[in-house]
Amino acid sequence: MDQLWTLYVRAYLPTAQDTVTHEMLERAEFTAQLTLETNRAWVVWDGSRPVAMTLISTDVRSTRWLSELYFEKHFPERMKAGQVHYIVWAVVDPDHVATGAVIHLGKHALAAEAQDGALLVFDTPETNQPKETGGSAELLVRLARMVSEAELLPITVQRYFAIDFAPGRSPSRGQGTADAEQGQGDERVLSG
Repeated sequence: MDQLWTLYVRAYLPTAQDTVTHEMLERAEFTAQLTLETNRAWVVWDGSRPVAMTLISTDVRSTRWLSELYFEKHFPERMKAGQVHYIVWAVVDPDHVATGAVIHLGKHALAAEAQDGALLVFDTPETNQPKETGGSAELLVRLARMVSEAELLPITVQRYFAIDFAPGRSPSRGQGTADAEQGQGDERVLSG
């Protein structure tokens, strides 16, 4: 388990540092996910060292990341058949990205999903998918097509925003107008 955790952290750390969402699981949640009977873990080994790993949930009701209500509304027959699956994570050791580990992992894990006739749901941060086309979504559908007929279905986009109440003190952002920063203007707050 320690080797898998080390791989997970090593592979996910750059994404976690560049993504606003809490992409990395804590150790206890990572271990719990690996032990759930509804999850499938696939690991590629280089000798005694894990170099790629994916975890797929075969029951979205057992995850905290997907809304079963959404899938019951939009894919009711697939939900009833237990065919909505979710890629909880897919990681590759940065030193093994170009070694074929991704293809090996994809072929084996996706073959099982294809055999189930799954609607395999995944999400990806903007760092891995900067545009609607290409990126990790294109890579995954190409891997899927190596084992079966497959279609990529864009589901939704979620965007994160922030309201900066101290724009003059934010070192990474530009300065606002002096009036806005000072709270000056024509509007007044009335107290009762």
